[in-house]
Amino acid sequence: MAEPLQTDPFTVPTRFWQPLPDGRVQCDLCPRLCRMKPGQRGACFVRANIDGQVMLTTYGRSSGYCIDPIEKKPLNHFLPGTPVLSFGTAGCNLACKFCQNWDISKSRELDTLMDRADPETIARAAAATGCRSVAFTYNDPVIFHEYAQDVAAACRAQGIRTVAVTANYISEDARAAFYAGMDAANVDLKAFTERFYHRLTGAHLQPVLDNLEWLVKEARVWVELTTLLIPGENDSDAEIRQMCDWVLEHLGPEVPMHFTAFHPDFRMTDHPPTPVQTLRRARRIALDAGIHYAFTGNAHDPDGQSTWCHACGQRLIGRTGYRIDSWNLTPEGQCNVCYTPASGVFESEHGHWGSRRVPIRLAEYA
Repeated sequence: MAEPLQTDPFTVPTRFWQPLPDGRVQCDLCPRLCRMKPGQRGACFVRANIDGQVMLTTYGRSSGYCIDPIEKKPLNHFLPGTPVLSFGTAGCNLACKFCQNWDISKSRELDTLMDRADPETIARAAAATGCRSVAFTYNDPVIFHEYAQDVAAACRAQGIRTVAVTANYISEDARAAFYAGMDAANVDLKAFTERFYHRLTGAHLQPVLDNLEWLVKEARVWVELTTLLIPGENDSDAEIRQMCDWVLEHLGPEVPMHFTAFHPDFRMTDHPPTPVQTLRRARRIALDAGIHYAFTGNAHDPDGQSTWCHACGQRLIGRTGYRIDSWNLTPEGQCNVCYTPASGVFESEHGHWGSRRVPIRLAEYA
């Protein structure tokens, strides 16, 4: 576990940084490569130059803990129907104008971090509440790398799996260490143009694609993709088709793709909500391209939220929202009609958590 400073248990040293000749330090955790003067914070807000080194200032602090359905991450092919203990911190290393969790990820107030827990407490709480996994979510776990690593290690000791919900904007040097403790990831592939990434997220597309290809091919992590479709920004047939073709060629047809509905928020309240027809059209483009599993989200669409056998068309997992209402997989994870294996992490039976969302306080598990 990372060693905290004696004066502040929430501030700990980090690994991926280097001193610069002019007295500044450079954070090498993500492609931003923030260069900070003494006392200055990086773009993510939570990593700072303290005493000539890059420190994480939010270790053990959270904006709150909640038990969610795993499908809400969204992960449809990773322990379906099971509960996941979810939490985030403050800050983010992207600057998305359409952020749906902006009150957390854009926070510059440590008072946002109202709850606190060490890694062992989180693991105990997950086990005690019947959660099969812990998710680092709400804001991007890349920026609280050291805390996420330690929580993942504590969870593994308890037989609890871990999930990263991330934009995957991480440096090549840091990614192996970050994903070493993860069992699954939902990667937010925000669009498929550099223009979108640069103008609406303050980041770049290519590092995300490079990391995705590495993650699927080199890491032992189950991966699903999510794209929030914003009317007039990243929802054209041509862009969606180009994205799906890239996924098919570089990641493979078995990586599930989720197309989710945008709701006006943060700095993009002038855009309308995404029509469900747009989500269905994107899903059809993905399936026609050869993607085996494509889903719609943030809208009522039972067919688009269900898992279908890509070989025979059987409904393998029927869903209404986050609730599973039919299960047609064999105990070995095969279609019970044609016996084609389904890609994912399945058990002989699905969970029964449903669509509940239950906030919890971790003090009682300390």
